[in-house]
Amino acid sequence: MSLIEELTWRGMYHDAMPGTAEHLATNAPITGYIGFDPTAASLHIGNLATIMLLVHLQRAGHRPVALVGGATGMIGDPSGKSAERNLLDETTLRRNQAGIQAQLEKFLDFSEGPTGALVVNNYDWFKGFGFLQFLREVGKHLTVNYMMAKDSVKRRISGNEDSGADGLSYTEFSYQLLQGYDFVHLNKALGCTLQMGASDQWGNITTGTELIRRVANAEGTDAKAYALTGQLITKADGTKYGKSETGTVWLDATMTSPYQFYQFFLNSADADAPRLIRVFTLLSKEEIEAIEAEHAQNPNLRILQKALAKDVTIRVHSEAAYEGAVAASEVLFGKGGDLTTLSESILLDAFAGLPHLRVPRAETAGMNVAVLLSEATDKQILPSRGETRKLVQSNGLSTNGTKLTSPDTLVAELPLLHDKYLVVKKGRQSYYLVELV
Repeated sequence: MSLIEELTWRGMYHDAMPGTAEHLATNAPITGYIGFDPTAASLHIGNLATIMLLVHLQRAGHRPVALVGGATGMIGDPSGKSAERNLLDETTLRRNQAGIQAQLEKFLDFSEGPTGALVVNNYDWFKGFGFLQFLREVGKHLTVNYMMAKDSVKRRISGNEDSGADGLSYTEFSYQLLQGYDFVHLNKALGCTLQMGASDQWGNITTGTELIRRVANAEGTDAKAYALTGQLITKADGTKYGKSETGTVWLDATMTSPYQFYQFFLNSADADAPRLIRVFTLLSKEEIEAIEAEHAQNPNLRILQKALAKDVTIRVHSEAAYEGAVAASEVLFGKGGDLTTLSESILLDAFAGLPHLRVPRAETAGMNVAVLLSEATDKQILPSRGETRKLVQSNGLSTNGTKLTSPDTLVAELPLLHDKYLVVKKGRQSYYLVELV
């Protein structure tokens, strides 16, 4: 199956310049690249769909290049923006580049060879490029009329109230020229002939192909350049995909925990899951259709979402992180599981959105459960000792997975998780995390 055929059945293909399919069909590996904005130390799941374009390029026998925009990141892409972004310093951008490269290494093969992946930073070729030199060697090849015809520029430069735009600075106006030169540089330095990206990058990408054509004509050479874009990932209702209720879902475990990452995909709507499993996993068409058929037999089991969440969590994090997220989910949602197997970080992640009550350890000396779950926790769990007794008698209270049999049980006799935590379950679905501090 060709690259375009693969992307098409997965619902990832959007458009390509004429001749791109034929160029990809050549026997020799071609080099293709995608640019990534280094304005954060981590990529997010919105970037993950773009990363998968590079993954499929490499699987099709070609060489993927990830360009980290250390130079262009200092300016900011005006595409889809209504205001100019804050500019970052070189130290921050270098740190972000290192974080991004570490994440890309989980998806791409960076070994030596004609299809081994590369990460490059456009700051490396722009830092010594003088302004006058850039105008003479690059700027003269594109007209202002050509640059202003781009949708991203037209939307911003109109400055009308309906667009929410506040105009476009010369700094941002120059972005497409800088990105276009990236393609020129990679074309000459690495023989790169293909630029890919999300569909909203079509204008910037085609600026690169046009710049290569014009520079080649001026130099009397015959350089080849092609463009391919993937579909933007949106939800079934058309809204942008990639954020949870608490914000952006990052690939870095310190910014979005593996548990939260797993839960994000596990909670995908039935209308979205078929597309997401095609975009974010490498499961074959036959495997996906088999999972969908099994899911259709009993949608309540969420077989499709579980397969999606498992595959992506393991590849972004690890098998151990996935198992920890599953264990936490089973405990939290009342499906059994041993709380003692959860690490402290996963335990805290699992209860991040639930009441976390802190009680001074010294005050629990001689205290029984009835007092702990009422007065000592400011009556946030139960309003009184009497209510605690009634719930214990009806088997409605447990701590750390064990049913409480007596309201007079001393707190000192209860086994603690990590020597300080009690997971209190009230009734069927109410959870509290009590920490002795």
